Amino acid sequence: MKQFFNPKKVAVVGASTSRGKVGNSVLLNLITCGYQGKIIPINPSASEVEGLTSYPSLTEAVEKEGSIDLVIVAVPAKAVLSVAKECVAAGTKQLIVISAGFKEVGKEGAALERELAEICRTNGIGLLGPNCLGMMDTHTPINASFAQDFPNPGAIAFISQSGALGTAVLDWAISQKIGLSKFISLGNKAGLDETDFIEAAAADPNTKVILCYIENVVDGPRFMDVARKTSAIKPVIIFKAGTSEAGARAASSHTGALAGNDQTYETVFKQSGVLRVRRMEDLFSLASVFLSQPLPAGDRVTIVTNAGGPGIIAADTVERLGLQMARFTKDTIEKMRSQLPAEANLLNPVDVIGDAKADRYLFALENVLADENVDGVVILLTPQAVTEPTATAEAILEVRKKAPDKPIVAAFMGGATVAEGAKMLTAGGIPCYSFAEPAVEAFQHLAKYSALSKNRKDREPLPDVSIDRNQINKILTTAWEDRRPILFGSEGAKILSLMGIPAARTELARTAEEAVKLADEIGYPVALKLAAPKVLHKTDLGGVRLNVRTPEDVATVFHEILDNLHFHLPGTQAYGVEVQKMGEVGRECIIGMTRDLQFGPLLMFGLGGIYVNLLKDVAFRVVHGLDRTELRSMLAETKAYTLLKGFRGEKSGDIEAVIDTLARVAILAREFPQINEIDINPLFVYENGVSAVDVKITLREVGT
Repeated sequence: MKQFFNPKKVAVVGASTSRGKVGNSVLLNLITCGYQGKIIPINPSASEVEGLTSYPSLTEAVEKEGSIDLVIVAVPAKAVLSVAKECVAAGTKQLIVISAGFKEVGKEGAALERELAEICRTNGIGLLGPNCLGMMDTHTPINASFAQDFPNPGAIAFISQSGALGTAVLDWAISQKIGLSKFISLGNKAGLDETDFIEAAAADPNTKVILCYIENVVDGPRFMDVARKTSAIKPVIIFKAGTSEAGARAASSHTGALAGNDQTYETVFKQSGVLRVRRMEDLFSLASVFLSQPLPAGDRVTIVTNAGGPGIIAADTVERLGLQMARFTKDTIEKMRSQLPAEANLLNPVDVIGDAKADRYLFALENVLADENVDGVVILLTPQAVTEPTATAEAILEVRKKAPDKPIVAAFMGGATVAEGAKMLTAGGIPCYSFAEPAVEAFQHLAKYSALSKNRKDREPLPDVSIDRNQINKILTTAWEDRRPILFGSEGAKILSLMGIPAARTELARTAEEAVKLADEIGYPVALKLAAPKVLHKTDLGGVRLNVRTPEDVATVFHEILDNLHFHLPGTQAYGVEVQKMGEVGRECIIGMTRDLQFGPLLMFGLGGIYVNLLKDVAFRVVHGLDRTELRSMLAETKAYTLLKGFRGEKSGDIEAVIDTLARVAILAREFPQINEIDINPLFVYENGVSAVDVKITLREVGT
């Protein structure tokens, strides 16, 4: 991508002589941005454009000027394909198509776009767009866009899927004097996408923070791989639009119902080390925090305030975000007691009270920042009778020099009275907000990224599992050929057993006599369950009976279950009744998997039983790149984990067996792409071991 951002020769196809036309704007931007390479206009009707020699075609330009590194296209959509073919003949490897009129306008445009993408893909041409604003690199410098302005050089790369939003952000960044290293408008993403440019920004020494506005991800697994590697060295902060659950596909399983589209992206970002924001304003706000502040050693934060109300609000925000209120050492408390007023709160929040001047803030800050139990400080100031906003800002900047290793963020709450002090802090590299909550949120993102960085070490891989592929494929193929996209519970239990997952023995009986024979063989008591894959909730219509203890009862219950089906859902096909060994009841958990279109298998764990959809105590992880360390983190996010550890004197459950089961389900999903969904509900967890009681596996046609 170096040639893309720092080309020696650039051609603009469609370089109009008319000011205001897109092609002319692109050409002028290249000329006025300070670009040092060769700029070549392409215009069949003019020999000169904006003082530069113009050529009637790209082919003729190459004949006269030699090879061209980057071609920018601003001609009608139907003419773009011929330009792309000229690029192939000329050996050009980078192409920016600003032209609109592709898939965003309908079927005809979509067909054009597919053909353009295929030309570029088969000939190794990097394609940005079509229907994009273009790109910029302020350090080259190059402005290969039709945006009105060119930002100052900086250390923030901004990647946007929306061109209109990109222009708004550019205008705002320039007005706020925020420098950028790179700006990329992705457009329709027919070739290069967000992953390519995140990877390029990761390799760019001028970029320190990467910001993205995205609406979707093209290649999920590759995105995760690149984001994980990049976030290990630079913060990647993303605003993901399109979070409505209406976009989630319909699913028949508990797992599918609980895993919406937005939940998948939330999981992906978490696993990849990406920081997600839900307000556009937070993108650049957080970028400035990461550019100016050190990473904290932990999440223990101290609040220093001159007013009780804001201190309480900040403390509430700390708790809501899962941070820790720092606990001071006895020495720190005694030092502060020696000079702070008797009315001051010496714990946390530290309330230096309303008559605090700059010297009192300075004293409190020096002491709390020196405390070994403090990882960072949030400073709150409200304008009161004797408050000194500018002098206090100077004191904070002085403290910054003495404690450079701990992050400091501030909130100067008010209007004109505190404006100059807030401006001084921002100019001095201390992020300053108008209210307490965003200040605490800024620290939370620093702490979160710091924790992610530490968690990358000492990862524990998934176990090596011996898989009987022939047996599992035989079960899956038999069901598919029988036109049963939902397996019998007995088939699901067999597959789990073949994966080394303990499952209650389950057999299918097609007659009452078979059911009695199987019950005698399995051993009493048994459970009888309707074998009708299209019935989602068998319990609701009397399709499940537990603790059946005699042969006579087995025969009677067999007929009752089928009668219940025919009464409630006449015409529904039943394959029989499954006979299952009744085991000891354990803590009920759920393990599931659903297959996401972009990111592949998505694993779920949480509290199980009949209330799973009501309680929704679940956590998710994408199987791609998954390891046991991530599985432990996944468990810890749920209330189920608290119960498994032993709650109020109860014995703990076998957490290692649960992790092993999750790992084996993940491997099953990874190795058998024809499996679409898995539900194990409940998974009984015992003091020693687990048992899968009810197993539902659905299939899909491979390749869909």
